[in-house]
This record gives sequence, structure tokens and C-alpha cells, in this order.
Amino acid sequence: MITSKQRAKLRGLANPIPTIFQIGKDGVGDNLIKQLDDALEARELIKIHILDSSFLDPKETLSVLCEELGAEPVQTIGSRIVLYRASKDHKTIEI
Repeated sequence: MITSKQRAKLRGLANPIPTIFQIGKDGVGDNLIKQLDDALEARELIKIHILDSSFLDPKETLSVLCEELGAEPVQTIGSRIVLYRASKDHKTIEI
């Protein structure tokens, strides 16, 4: 569990990074979970955009993804969510 101070630092780090995933009408499937897992291992901090066509609630989607991936929720802004998980092999972010 990360503290609010650590979360604030991660929000600052997430601000300039590009959105690398989009969740559309197919929702959250096994293939997406695998891709997100790989991306978290490589980058530690990822930004995801939930498209309007998906009809998913960003806060609910964030909690589902965190549970599935063992990640920490960083923030939800509109339809964008940010996840953090420390990498096992490629740790670059110190919080």
C-alpha cells in the first residue's frame, strides 16, 4: 500500500507520460490484462484511456485492474486512469 505522499509523487511522474492503452467496447479481457501486466513490468507506471464506447466506469475499472494486476491505483481523471506497480526486474521509480 502506498501513502498519499507517494501517490502525489507518482501523479507528478505520470503527468507527462503518454497514454499507452485504450479500453473500448470489448472491456477488460484476459488479453488486455496480459498486455497491462507486461507494460507494468517494463514501465512501472502506465496511463490508460477508457473510451466512451466501453460504457465502463473509470473508478470501477481502476479497482478491477488493480485487483487483477496487483497494482496500486494512482489516480482517475475523467476517463483516464493511472496504475503503478513496482517492477521485479527493472525497478526505475523510487517512491
